Amino acid sequence: VQLQACGGGLVQAGGSLRLSCAASGRDFNMRMMAWFRQAPGKERDFVAAITDNGGSTYYADSVKGRFTITRDNAKNTAYLQMNSLEPEDTAVYYCAAGRRGIASVSYYPYAYESWGQGTQVTVSS
Repeated sequence: VQLQACGGGLVQAGGSLRLSCAASGRDFNMRMMAWFRQAPGKERDFVAAITDNGGSTYYADSVKGRFTITRDNAKNTAYLQMNSLEPEDTAVYYCAAGRRGIASVSYYPYAYESWGQGTQVTVSS
């Protein structure tokens, strides 16, 4: 599956952004989807994940209560709604697709099979 992420930008602290990740291919609805982020000089960190049918979601502690991951399998698209943004959220955000049929969540990049190109999110103070 190929992924295309968009929706990043520059926003003031306290603001909101919605990222989208459009997928090509026929088995989007059989893959867990996730968002990771990478700040300059840092590792790529887990942000959120959602199971193939959208029934379960998982979040990093740093974004719980502020970010929401959803998906629309009819549109082959995953979303990340980000509210109450903080300067510490500044990073390149990547969407990722898990391996087909794997139902368990992973918080590590190596577990994901396909990656989008990344979209920059910058939060000013």
